[in-house]
Amino acid sequence: MTERVVLAYSGGLDTSVAIPYLAEQTGAEVIAVAVDVGQGGEDMDVIRQRALDCGAAESEVIDARDEFAADYCLPAVRANALYMDRYPLVSALSRPLIVRHLVAAAHRHGGTIVSHGCTGKGNDQVRFEVGLRALAPDLRVVAPARDHAWTRDKAIAFAAEKGLPIDVTARSPYSIDQNLWGRAVETGFLEDIWHAPVEDLYAYTADPAEERDADEVVITFDAGVPVALDGETVTPYQAILELNRRAGQQGVGRIDMVEDRLVGIKSREVYEAPGAIALITAHQELEAVTVERDLARFKRGVDRRWGELVYDGLWFSPLKRALDAFVEETQRHVSGEVRLTLHGGRAVVTGRRSEVGLYDVGLATYDTGDTFDQSLATGFVRLWGLPSAMAAGRDARWDGARS
Repeated sequence: MTERVVLAYSGGLDTSVAIPYLAEQTGAEVIAVAVDVGQGGEDMDVIRQRALDCGAAESEVIDARDEFAADYCLPAVRANALYMDRYPLVSALSRPLIVRHLVAAAHRHGGTIVSHGCTGKGNDQVRFEVGLRALAPDLRVVAPARDHAWTRDKAIAFAAEKGLPIDVTARSPYSIDQNLWGRAVETGFLEDIWHAPVEDLYAYTADPAEERDADEVVITFDAGVPVALDGETVTPYQAILELNRRAGQQGVGRIDMVEDRLVGIKSREVYEAPGAIALITAHQELEAVTVERDLARFKRGVDRRWGELVYDGLWFSPLKRALDAFVEETQRHVSGEVRLTLHGGRAVVTGRRSEVGLYDVGLATYDTGDTFDQSLATGFVRLWGLPSAMAAGRDARWDGARS
């Protein structure tokens, strides 16, 4: 029986070239699997046919947009996931979902090898292969672009030699990865970190400097899940899609940063994530209203670690599963509404309300109706500061005796 390779197929140059290359090198049939995570661009049926035209024995497209939103983007919202406090894990979130579907496809088609188009410099090779080892350690991995040091020039030459139906040029301004959660742009002139991004590289966001009226949106959450926009019920997918549109029109979610890659190098990345930034901003504010102080303090550390684990390709790790359980518990009372003003590249919270919130006007007010017993404060302050006062006295006596 002929061996089969299941290829994570994007429709681009590298994975299209990989189809005949893998067939030649392994003697196996190639099964191309394209996963729709809301990346837009070309029609997915066109991509499916391109794989066949490049020599794939079979080609399939999996519509995973709702799954991506509900099972991957939503957990990132509840964990306020921002790698290095800025990046909302645009590419990192999609990789474990794609891995799950590659494994399922290998089982369906009798595949024994899984292949991807990642290079040896990036994070995605780790995300794919660590995920595959966690879910299906029996599958072998082949990575042509990394293992055979494919350059873009070599890939273009190979495509021309084989007559592959790919429209490519030797010079492309940037490398782009995009999905429902956002868009990542790198390479080209951006590798000079002094060089400012040009407006042409943006697609999800309008120029925030352009004159336009502000947009106000009210996001309703139930247990940390966005369930309505301006009172209209939405699914997680619909919430992200609509906020991408509305926040994107206001230039919200542009990020230009030098990030620490897992492989040890620093990389300049430009991101657009309007829906992600709007949702995380609103969710953080609702947590400020509904989550008890010590739990909120501890969760901020958990959120940071959760984001690092996902960035580092450890979605399926024991620690990630344990942190998921913690985050789930913290969301029990994260219900209510947050009002955002979207304008000039910013998502600004202007209102918040919750029936299960811990904010008490009677305790907070300085006006008539104050229910806070200020007479308790003097003793509290003295007791709270007692350890510091004792240490200061000890230091004064000890240092004085020694001088």
